[in-house]
Amino acid sequence: MQTLVGWHIEMEFREEGDRTEAAAMVRLGDGTEYRAHGHANRHRSDPPQLRVGEEIAGARTLMDLASKLLQKAHTEIDEAAGRTSHALR
Repeated sequence: MQTLVGWHIEMEFREEGDRTEAAAMVRLGDGTEYRAHGHANRHRSDPPQLRVGEEIAGARTLMDLASKLLQKAHTEIDEAAGRTSHALR
């Protein structure tokens, strides 16, 4: 049996001075939505590089989102198995 599932992640960035903020949202197949946030701060001695701030803020946002998805999965495992599962690190 083959199942095809797709997720679309929306990500937005906001730049203000030396700070870049990112926000992401994903809607899962079951209708659950998760939102995550991240940021990056440019050191005053670093040259302005908009893309680098976006990459760092975006990566931190995706790490936050990944953590939330892992927690959801482990909660579902725990409920189905009747025991506590532990994430591999």
